[in-house]
Amino acid sequence: MLKSDKGILIQELKDKFENTSFFYVTDASTLTVEKINKLRRTCFEKGVEIKMVKNTLAKKAMDQLDESRNFSAIFDALKGQSTIIFSHDSKLPATIIKEFRGKASKPELKAAYIDSDVFYGDDQLEILIKLKSKGELVGEIIGLLQSPAKNVISGLKSGGAKIAGILKTLEER
Repeated sequence: MLKSDKGILIQELKDKFENTSFFYVTDASTLTVEKINKLRRTCFEKGVEIKMVKNTLAKKAMDQLDESRNFSAIFDALKGQSTIIFSHDSKLPATIIKEFRGKASKPELKAAYIDSDVFYGDDQLEILIKLKSKGELVGEIIGLLQSPAKNVISGLKSGGAKIAGILKTLEER
């Protein structure tokens, strides 16, 4: 590979890492070409991008970005063959991996980068699947904040109906 080609790939990866808050580093080394193509197709259908990358190029791309994003924490996972899955949803790649492999062991999760936090190892897959997205958390908080107000309003409405019923009964007597 020419040095100019490497520079272009590093720039593309830099843009990907810069614009994506969630990515998973996996090992799909023992998958057949047929299975890799099936995985790529599944990812494409679900709006997730998958790339086979050289570890050194990925590290160089991450080194060019802001240190506050904590990309250096994922460098330990960039060993051996690496496939990176980029997504705008934190748990979608985890569900794709779990559904795709079924009872097989590949693709194996090396690490997941979720908003500057890094989850290491395939044993973290279940945790990542259960992880709630920012939108889900905001929705739950809004629901919790609305709940007491709804209860107070409901109590006031029902209390008013009871008082009106009692007054009507007393009036008729």
